[in-house]
Amino acid sequence: MNKLIVVSAFAALFSGCPTVSEAKQWSLQECIAYALKNNITIQKTNVQRLNALEDVKLSQAALLPSLSASTSHNVMYSPWPEAGSYMIAGEKVQSRVDKAYYNGSYGVSGSWTVWNGGQNRNRIKANKLAADQAALDSAITANNIQEQIAQLYVQILYSKEAVNVNRQTLEVSMKNEERGREFVKVGSMSRADLAQLTAQRAQDEYALVQAESGLRDYKRQLKKLLQITNQEEFDIAVPTTTDEMALQAIPNVTSVYESALNNRPEIKNAMLGMKSSDLQVKMAKAQRMPTLSANAGFGTNTTSMNDKAWGTQLKNNFGMSGGFSVSVPIFDNRQSKTAVNKAMLSKQGYELELKDQQTTLYSTIENYWLQAINNQEQFKSAKISTQSAQESYELLSEQFRLKLKNTIELMNGKDALMRAQQAELQAKYLAILNIDMLKFYQSGTLK
Repeated sequence: MNKLIVVSAFAALFSGCPTVSEAKQWSLQECIAYALKNNITIQKTNVQRLNALEDVKLSQAALLPSLSASTSHNVMYSPWPEAGSYMIAGEKVQSRVDKAYYNGSYGVSGSWTVWNGGQNRNRIKANKLAADQAALDSAITANNIQEQIAQLYVQILYSKEAVNVNRQTLEVSMKNEERGREFVKVGSMSRADLAQLTAQRAQDEYALVQAESGLRDYKRQLKKLLQITNQEEFDIAVPTTTDEMALQAIPNVTSVYESALNNRPEIKNAMLGMKSSDLQVKMAKAQRMPTLSANAGFGTNTTSMNDKAWGTQLKNNFGMSGGFSVSVPIFDNRQSKTAVNKAMLSKQGYELELKDQQTTLYSTIENYWLQAINNQEQFKSAKISTQSAQESYELLSEQFRLKLKNTIELMNGKDALMRAQQAELQAKYLAILNIDMLKFYQSGTLK
């Protein structure tokens, strides 16, 4: 299972647990909430969303006029000046001629794109769609993280039960071995048979060690998703699971799929991509249209070659200007045509992406439905098998005590019981998990 979120009815069962600082037991909801806040992958997608929002603000600001102020100051030196009239900084100077003199200018100018074929306004719309897509990307990543958390959580629950089964099996093996030693002492069992019981006990010890090791590794993986890096004891809260939860009615594939089409973020993302490509086509076509711009400004200047006061020069040399310009594209080396074609191809790509996402979604839902049916039927059969294996083993144990059954028969019966118990547990948890997944896709919310 590697698609989307695995959370639903489990969450309703899991009660509150200690805080992060205590690091004792975690409920499923607690794990998810902590991961959504601290997981680095989710934080990275959130940064991308914030970056897209900045693009929206930038495109909105492009509708406003731009305004800038400028000033320049220059000192010049002329070793052999000629007497007479000079035009310095736009003014005729007659009173003095210096070898070194100063010029200064001051100005304010503004420009405004009045119309450019609607590119600026369509760019705002496109950037808003990109921001929405970034938010959906973040939601998709969050869903994937939650899915992994739920899968590991269920795996930990199953592993805990498996550890208990292996521990009980080991206890039975130890009792059988001890009973075998007593039989050897009274001469009713050979040492070869005792060696087989000892080997079985050692094998069960190894199986228990493996089960415990697997449980610790699943916990490590869950801690990694939660970005927990301390060595404090980590464990999860164990909910109450009933047979009725595994045997409940399974939702219909079609109804779940139709509901999922309206709430899955990857479907919404592909649909937004199609809208964005439509805007890209409009902006590309607008490159062929004229652009109308307006500009205005004012400025003044001063010079040391003029005997008039600095303020008087600023006033006398003050001037204003204004106007507009029209730019008409005639030949742009195929830039606009290429932009239009690429935008159209991008739209086709999003259409294919939407179809692919819909197909993947249906396949995922159908797979969960098939798994739910299979595991539900397996659970029904496994319960009967476990009950039969339990009764058989109890009878074998009694017959072994009465020396009516040999060691091999006893060991085979115990192995059959352990396999039946583990098969029942696995089918039970997987049936609950797959049914709850279908319910989640149908509702679109966590309950």
